[in-house]
Amino acid sequence: MNILLLGSGGREHTLAWKLAQSPRLTSLFIAPGNAGTSSIGTNLPIHVNDYRAIREACFQYKIHMVIVGPEDPLVHGIHDFFLGDPHLRDIPVIGPTKQAALLEGSKDFAKAFLKKYHIPTAAYGTFSRETLAEGIDFLRSLSPPYVIKADGLAAGKGVVICPTFEEATSELTAMLSEAKFGEASRKVVVEEFLQGIELSAFLITDGTHYRILPEAKDYKRIGAGDTGPNTGGMGSVSPVPFAQGEFLEKVKRQVIIPTLQGLKTEGIVYTGFIFFGLMNVHGIPYVIEYNCRLGDPETESVLPRIQADFVELCQAVADGTLDRVPMRLDPRFTASVMLVSDGYPGVYEKGKEIKGLDDVKGSLVFHAGTTTNDGRIVTNGGRVLAVTSYGETMDEALKRSYENAEKIQFEGKCYRKDIGFDL
Repeated sequence: MNILLLGSGGREHTLAWKLAQSPRLTSLFIAPGNAGTSSIGTNLPIHVNDYRAIREACFQYKIHMVIVGPEDPLVHGIHDFFLGDPHLRDIPVIGPTKQAALLEGSKDFAKAFLKKYHIPTAAYGTFSRETLAEGIDFLRSLSPPYVIKADGLAAGKGVVICPTFEEATSELTAMLSEAKFGEASRKVVVEEFLQGIELSAFLITDGTHYRILPEAKDYKRIGAGDTGPNTGGMGSVSPVPFAQGEFLEKVKRQVIIPTLQGLKTEGIVYTGFIFFGLMNVHGIPYVIEYNCRLGDPETESVLPRIQADFVELCQAVADGTLDRVPMRLDPRFTASVMLVSDGYPGVYEKGKEIKGLDDVKGSLVFHAGTTTNDGRIVTNGGRVLAVTSYGETMDEALKRSYENAEKIQFEGKCYRKDIGFDL
């Protein structure tokens, strides 16, 4: 089977690594990929939203399946593009349609869905430029801090937590009246702040059947102790020690099953991955957000624990036979530590040579923001590499990842040294 994988980050390198383990795979193409994926398959210089070029690549390389890594092409309808083209419609796309991807593409849609199907979530209100005054009144009804979310995709920057009423009012005004995030903040969701501990749950579904994937906990803030601005993620661990047994049963009963039943009731056929951003609030799993794809950096901890054939899993999604594929998991812990560029998530430099990759022993290294230049591997993003390790305990896995993180060198290398501190 020839597979085209869309994306260029650590999630996609991890997916490529996992797909390459399958005897069902003939050739793997990654668009656009990174320096890490180039050692597994063939990188194609195609942007994830360049549908015309993706179409041509499917013909040129005789693609049998497309797997979509990032959310942007899903929210903008790449699955629908394939379904609407008579020459592409028989190529399965692993990822939801545009309507189904609204779970991530619109915070307002997701919150209304959660409320309609009685899935635990924070109290909220949705406001537009015309109802800004009502939004400010709603803020007054809440206690600080305040959670303000742009309705649409905003490159991971559309969620702001404001400690004071004044800051929240200013942020809400900037999003709505000043179009801070453009079309993404044409509507804004204001939420009650939940106090608890976060985790991420994942499943894969063929629209009828599903398999629950390992849960993970990621660390979004740049600084130790969860301080400083949010990032795309500074590391992750799996499994999550507090999220076992009864709590996971609650997630299944109160979140996963009502979500899948709700999608069916709405007439939405959902195929692919669903990411549940959860908050454990006094033992109740509250949904913070839905994502229509796997998380990053959670994927770097989750996929190494899956022992099933990943190509077989994806083919079962396409065939509607996911119930026939067993899900086998590695019982060990995995821990991923993200190496980032100095200045991230703000301004940072690219093109710094990466050394020491060959010195890594006993860990997996997944590339995120990397490329090649004159035969050298260099930085090409804020999040550069994820170092993932197995361990019989979480501490053992973290220790190994940190030891190998020290062996990798590039100018301005930074990483959090307290991943898992709250577990």
